[in-house]
Amino acid sequence: MRIVNGLVFCEDGAFHPLEVETQGDRIAALEPSTAGEGETLDAHGGYVVPGFVDIHIHGAMGADFSDGDPAGFAAMGEFLLRQGVTSFLGTSMALPEERLSGVFSAARAYMEQPGQGGAAMRGIYMEGPFFSPEKRGAQNPEYIIPPDLAMFERLLAASGEGIRVVAVAPELTGGLDFIQAASRRVNVSLGHTCADYSTAQAAFARGANHVTHAFNGMSPFHHRDPGVIGAAIGTGAYVEAISDGVHLHPAVVRALFALFGDDQVCLISDAMRACGMPPGQYDLGGQLVTVANGAATIATGSLAGSITPLSDCFRKAVSFGVPLESALKAATINPARSAGIDQAVGSLAIGKRADILILDRTLGLRHTVFGGRLLPRQAG
Repeated sequence: MRIVNGLVFCEDGAFHPLEVETQGDRIAALEPSTAGEGETLDAHGGYVVPGFVDIHIHGAMGADFSDGDPAGFAAMGEFLLRQGVTSFLGTSMALPEERLSGVFSAARAYMEQPGQGGAAMRGIYMEGPFFSPEKRGAQNPEYIIPPDLAMFERLLAASGEGIRVVAVAPELTGGLDFIQAASRRVNVSLGHTCADYSTAQAAFARGANHVTHAFNGMSPFHHRDPGVIGAAIGTGAYVEAISDGVHLHPAVVRALFALFGDDQVCLISDAMRACGMPPGQYDLGGQLVTVANGAATIATGSLAGSITPLSDCFRKAVSFGVPLESALKAATINPARSAGIDQAVGSLAIGKRADILILDRTLGLRHTVFGGRLLPRQAG
């Protein structure tokens, strides 16, 4: 297949008037217009961009990753693919080890299946249970514990080495030692933490390279104690942003790009099972969540993830004033690099998977090419 008449978002972070040729499930060529033969897909002047990569998503369409149900994994993937999200990390919650082990084992088996049907689950984001109770947010306090390296290693084995990111509060007993050891195996993120600037600095020095949903579930960025955010500046750490218009003010989204640059910000959805569903009551990690007025909250009033898919978070970021090219990097190559899956996805390059979106000039999704296959157009 050749995709013609589009502006192609290339690895240099800019658009170029090229054609994209696919062979099988891979990108075979990026080149100026040719008179080649075979099937063509006309982009009609639209944007040709990589499929979106959501590295932090709990659920959608009534399903939650932590249910450990392959049918739920598939429902999530099918919904995400309709939104233009072609790869994702299943994200867990604070739960007992035996339950997490079952979830991770189920995810391992699911990921080993040829052809998952929907968006590809490319790993696990272990969010919990190594958190500060004071910054637990919607995490269930019953299951929050100090960092436990032996437990983590058992879960890593259960996942088939599928854990890509583990989040931890570094100020907890054993936290820094955990980070130093775990960072040799996976990416370590600071999250749900009361860490001050000095402790966060020490965590990054020990190997942490990621920040979980910036500004949410952490010590604030204060001019006399800049906390986790201040400590992350200049370290090369990837910083997540939930640009749903609920978790972060538009000015804060812009500020994150200004502070960290557009190579380090990762847009995420942090979506829970109510994403794609009507308002009402739902479960998240054993806690009751109420979805109303565009937000998901637990009884304490804490936000319980989002109900906005990454594709809409991307569009909102652009509407907030983030340059289109920067928002695209933050929804594609940055999260792929942060999770270590960029060798296969996240950008349009020869040899990578042909997961390609065609967006119109209003950023609406016109076509999805998934693994080199043009999908039927569907309503989200």
